[in-house]
Amino acid sequence: MRAETIQQTRSPSLYERRGLSLVTLVVAVIISLAHMWMNGLGAVWDRYLGDIWSPPFVNVSTIHQNGFHFAGFVLLCVLVTPLVDARWARHGLPRAIDIAFGCAVAAAALYVVNAENAIYDRGVRLIWADWLAGSLCIIGALEFTRRTTGWIIPVLIVLALTYVTWWGAYVPGVFRFGGLSPETIMFRAMYGDDAMFGTIARISSTFVFMFILFGAFLLKSGAGDFIVDISRVVAGRFIGGPGFVAVMASGLTGTINGSAVANTASTGVITIPLMKRAGFPKHFAGGVEAAASTGGQLMPPIMGAGAFVMASFTQIPYTTIVTVSILPAILYFATVGFFVRIEAKRSNARALETEDGPGFWTVFRNGGPPFLIPVGLLIGLLVYGYTPTYAAGFAILTCVAASWLTPNRMGLAKIVEALELGARNMIMTGILLCAVGLIVNVITTAGIGNTFSLMIAQWSDGSLIVAIVLVALASLVLGMGLPVTAAYIVLATLSAPALNQLILQGEMAQLIAAGQLPEQAKAVFMLAVPEQIAALSAPMPMAEARAILDAVPPESLLLVYDQAFDPATLTLALLSAHMIIFWLSQDSNVTPPVCLAAFTAAAIAESPPMKTGIAAWKVAKGLYFVPLLFAYTPFLSGDWPQMLEIFAFALPGLWAVSAAIQGHWENRLNPAERVLTLAVGATLMWPIGGLVHLAALGAFVALFWWNVRKGPGAAA
Repeated sequence: MRAETIQQTRSPSLYERRGLSLVTLVVAVIISLAHMWMNGLGAVWDRYLGDIWSPPFVNVSTIHQNGFHFAGFVLLCVLVTPLVDARWARHGLPRAIDIAFGCAVAAAALYVVNAENAIYDRGVRLIWADWLAGSLCIIGALEFTRRTTGWIIPVLIVLALTYVTWWGAYVPGVFRFGGLSPETIMFRAMYGDDAMFGTIARISSTFVFMFILFGAFLLKSGAGDFIVDISRVVAGRFIGGPGFVAVMASGLTGTINGSAVANTASTGVITIPLMKRAGFPKHFAGGVEAAASTGGQLMPPIMGAGAFVMASFTQIPYTTIVTVSILPAILYFATVGFFVRIEAKRSNARALETEDGPGFWTVFRNGGPPFLIPVGLLIGLLVYGYTPTYAAGFAILTCVAASWLTPNRMGLAKIVEALELGARNMIMTGILLCAVGLIVNVITTAGIGNTFSLMIAQWSDGSLIVAIVLVALASLVLGMGLPVTAAYIVLATLSAPALNQLILQGEMAQLIAAGQLPEQAKAVFMLAVPEQIAALSAPMPMAEARAILDAVPPESLLLVYDQAFDPATLTLALLSAHMIIFWLSQDSNVTPPVCLAAFTAAAIAESPPMKTGIAAWKVAKGLYFVPLLFAYTPFLSGDWPQMLEIFAFALPGLWAVSAAIQGHWENRLNPAERVLTLAVGATLMWPIGGLVHLAALGAFVALFWWNVRKGPGAAA
């Protein structure tokens, strides 16, 4: 099985399609072509060929595009994932009713997005047709989200909608909500900025779909095979090489694939058997693949749907998010690689025999151009200032052209298959991101996000590390039932403001302690805490600085931040908060008791699922360590020399911490060595002065040298 097996089942060939299979193909291709047209291809045609023929649907409004997006994927979902099982489907009638229901929901979505002006003309009053169409859209969102993601999100949607219309009035305390009329809720659920056809749906119908379609074209062009093969050639000959192949292949596949589960399924069928053959334990082989595949969503330039949502939430350019994510992603994959190396030495894993395999240049000629040329063009266009949708569109066309430089040329049949694959891979995400708007709309309407953020700030008592632990626990609970993107959206809506305030509070305390508070900020302190104004002119201990800051009323803190920090600093603090949540939300893929990527890997490895999940959770420790760098260092907000310095010390620090966790480095560690190694690793990552880091680096080198010299036969 090769890397393009991102689908759960292999579709019949293009020329074998009959009946509903052929209908599914046609619907999927139309959806892909329509999205390409609305996301730039139509505008390019109109600009250069408009004199020959003026095409329709070039300038489609956002809500109309989002409505078509939801309607199209509802149709595709009902064709791909029927309500009834195969036994009942043979009777025909249940299947026909199911398809009729899907068509009704799709038609209702198109009606809703076309009825907005008429509703405004009636003074925002809904008629029976509006109620019927809106209700069908919500019922369809519930049902088709259930089919693609399970019961959790539909239950959350029902709880959210009934909260603002009914039971919120009976909740005591800060979460009490008096309620809104059903008509108001229906209107806001359809037409609000955060609603079903609002901002999140726009992200899905533009950026996310175009990049998933780009990934499908890369896979069909042979880039998926190239990624695995080049990883085997480069890393296969090292001790523990198959583990490094898994890390490299999954990381590179992640650049063209936004799903950790699909990444695990597509690359794991190759890498997991290789790791087992090399001598790795079965559960560890599965854990490595799951952890590496999870990191694929952290790897630029394509970081999954969550990165596009983050760009929309923070109003920070996607290119900025991608750029600052490069070094953290490398740290994550390095951490996975460290665990692989340590386990290889402990398990006496051997190198992979690759003498009979193809050489580097053969592999490169067969698959390199369709991968490197389109990805390089994509990065170049993003850096040059093109929008992500335009960049992805041009990269798709380049992918087809580049494939003709290899034996795996993309003709019409493969292009059609790529268009279908892209639409199929988008079914869950497309429906999910529209449906989750119903939850986000309630959170913003009822003010739950602000209330939750205040509670986090209160529970953490001003401690950023406690707040991060609370967010991590909430992420773990949400991740048991929500896909990663949905978990990030809900967590970011609820907790990002609190993390942002705590990060700014820490930076403000440092300014006060250093005696570097700007004069305009001192003016705010003069109004809020006039008795402390004299102390602000000189350096002071950090504890005293925090005490002064705690005395400032919360409503005055926002003004203090605005006066003390420039807009760039405020933006980067917001980015750090969202990036912490984004990383923590990935842990649901690898953390028991519900860890879909690890369970997928366990099925391939034929190992116990829970044991594989624990191994994946251990190997993916970078998901917890790297966000601490976001919180306490300028790893995202500094200039490149600062970020490279943090990276340079964190890299050996993570290696030492990994060794301490495993109790093994190149050789076994006794308890005293284990504690000392952990302390050295933590010091290298802790935000301390450069001299302390240099001393810790020297200690790291000495400990590593001692461990190598000790040899495997020494007493542990």
